[in-house]
Formats: sequence, structure tokens, C-alpha cells
Amino acid sequence: MNSQHKDRGAINPVAARQAATASFIGSAIEWYDFFLYGAAAALIFAPQFFPSSNPAASQLGSFASFAVGFLTRPLGGVIAGHFGDRIGRKKVLVISLVMMGGSTVLVGLLPGYAQIGVAAPILLFVLRLIQGLAVGAEWGGAALMAIEHAPPNRRTFYGSATQLGVPAGAVFAYGMMLVLSEFTGAGFNHWGWRVAFVASIVLVGYGFRIRRRLSESPLFTETVSEKDVARAPILEVLRRYPGHVLTAVFAATASPAIGYIVLTYILSYGTKEVGYTRNTLLIVVIVTSAVQFVATLVLTLMADRWGRRRLMLIGSAFQAVAALAFFPIFDTGVVAFAIVGCSLAIVANTTQYAPLPAVISDLFPIRLRYTGSSIGYQFGAILGGALSPIIATSIFAGTGNSLYIGLYLAVVTVLSAVAILIAHLPALRPREADPEPELVG
Repeated sequence: MNSQHKDRGAINPVAARQAATASFIGSAIEWYDFFLYGAAAALIFAPQFFPSSNPAASQLGSFASFAVGFLTRPLGGVIAGHFGDRIGRKKVLVISLVMMGGSTVLVGLLPGYAQIGVAAPILLFVLRLIQGLAVGAEWGGAALMAIEHAPPNRRTFYGSATQLGVPAGAVFAYGMMLVLSEFTGAGFNHWGWRVAFVASIVLVGYGFRIRRRLSESPLFTETVSEKDVARAPILEVLRRYPGHVLTAVFAATASPAIGYIVLTYILSYGTKEVGYTRNTLLIVVIVTSAVQFVATLVLTLMADRWGRRRLMLIGSAFQAVAALAFFPIFDTGVVAFAIVGCSLAIVANTTQYAPLPAVISDLFPIRLRYTGSSIGYQFGAILGGALSPIIATSIFAGTGNSLYIGLYLAVVTVLSAVAILIAHLPALRPREADPEPELVG
């Protein structure tokens, strides 16, 4: 009997709930910061930090600052994975939360191009790179803390605590922007948006207190007691599990690609090309994020009951269709249709997104799991999330037809579906991984 199964025979339900709750709250705070930046990149940063006579170039500069945060996410995952697989998940999560909150507050205090010239966009890029490091460190640790405390038949559901933090953070971030936009009026573009960034310091303090009280992962503790800790996790992962890493990368590509189109890109595209007002789109995104929150809960319960592969593959077909249908629905300019289109796209997206923590963590043994999961997921986020707003902006600028953006998203969905199929092959399931319900017996 291996160590994982011994620990799972003595699961502490209270500790499992505490770990899931702490993972959710910490992730929600970090994603509040991350989505806040995305909303500001779509609505505010272009004229503030990247003034240009060409609006498209200015917006591309703003989205580029958004994208660079993804570039350091794998590095954050590698660094956090090294220490998370060697000294524990908990300590790394506390550090990542402080890094994210600190950089967010500094963005809110950063002078614009009119005040300090080219130093403004340079410093904005630097702070965004720090945000990327923090998010890269966050995801793997938060997911594993929830999964490694969970009962074996509820790992997808508990692992979704990190994924639930995404829509929760989005609702809070866009809600803050909406409220500030209403109350500050004409001052929103100049100083009102900054309040939302500076307010992050309060959330970080709350999250820090919760994470300090959290118990360490029982599976990591068992690994330490058996003296099975990896000396150089990154080298071992790349040497022994390169196929697992590539599978994780492509499995994690489609969900952020579609997610960031629906939750970030449309704020810019919808106001400039379709004619929606800024506040209307903020409401649309808030409703869409709330729908995703509920869908994540329901779909992960279904995955634990019927199997992740079945749910994710059926969902992939749904997601490809939704990607193609999204822009024709959204481009009508009717608010009700925009809500329906965004909600359908995000539910379809969630069929892949919600089970990902459990799927990716099963690709790697416990002693290398933080490193392997983080690298795979974060490189997938670069291919999907970082590039999708830039690719969408470039596609529309070159063709003037949003249908080609939907086609691009459908192709990415197919690539992820193939990776999900591969991820469930017996050869890619280490001995510590739990079999899916549909494969038992």
C-alpha cells in the first residue's frame, strides 16, 4: 500500500473543508487582483500608460502588459514547485499571496505616462511580471492543498476550490470597477480605478491570516516522513515526465483561451466595435462569472460521479460549438443576447476548466506534483490566456470579421480535447493517482 492510500484511509473531514475553504479564499483574492488588471487593461490603461495616435496600437500595448503577466507564471510555478515539493505547500502559498497583493497596490499608486513618461509603462510591466510570478506560485499549491486533503471520491470537487476562486475574484473585481465607475463618474478614468487596486491590501491581510492557520498537506507530510523528497524537482520532472508535462500544457490551453475572451477581451471589443457601454459589459461579465461559479460546483460533482474524461470530452464538443456561436450572438448588440452568449460560452468552457486540477495533478507522483502541475498548467495559460486577447485583437484588425476569432477558439478546443484523451491513458497515470469512477472495476 503506498503512502497516498494510507493517508486517504484516515481523511480528516474538518481539515479537508478548511483546506478547500482556504484555497478558495486565497485564490479568489489573487484572482481579484489578476482580473482587476485585466479589466483596467481593457478599459483604462491604453490612454493612461500607452498613449498613441493609433487607438489599436495603444490597445495592443495595454493588452501586451496584460499578457506579460503570463510569461512569468511558469517561472513562478517552477520556483514555487521547487520549494513546495521540498519544504511544503503552505509556506509558498503565504508568500504568493503577499507578492500578488503588494504588486496590485503599487499598480494603483503608479503615476501615468503624462507624469513620468516612458517609466510608467516600464514599471507597469515590471509589476505585472510580479503578479504573474505570484499567480504561477498560487495555482499549484492551492489546488494540491485542497486535493491532498480530500476524500478520494471527491477530489475533483475539492480540487475545484481554486477554480471557484476565478469567477469569485472576477465578480468582485468587476463589481468594484462598476461601483467605482458609478460613484466617481468622470473621475473614474483618472483616479477612481485606482481605489480598487489599493483596496487589495485589506483582502491580502485577511487571506494571510487564514493561510497562516492552515495545516500542511498530509500527503506531503507523509512524503517527508518517508524521506522521499525530491532534491531537484524541476530536473526530475523534465527528465522522467516530459510527456506528462506536454499533455498537461495542451489540456490546459483551451479553457483560459475562451475564458479570457469572454471575461476580458469583450470589454474592449464590445465597447469599441459593437457599441455596448462600459458599465453594461461589466454587468454582463459579473453575471457570466456568477454563472461560472455555479457551473463549477455542479460540473465537478458530476465529474466525481461519472468520470472526468466523459464530462470533459462531451464538454469539448459543446465548447467548440459555443466558440463558433459566441460572436454572432454577442455582435447583435442586445444586452440579453450578450448575457446568454457569454453564459453559454462560459458553461461550455467550465466543463474543461473545472476538473483540470484533479486531471493535471494525477499526471505526477506526489513528490513532484507541485512542480509538474504548475509547469503544465502555467504554460497552458500562456498559450491560451496570454495570447488569446492579442490574437483576437489582431484577427479582427486584419479581417474585420469576429467569426475568425470563434474559429481560432474552436481549433484550440480540439487540441485540448486530444490532450485530455491522452491524459487518461494508463501509461500517463502514476501509481499514486486515483482511478476515475468510470474506470473502477
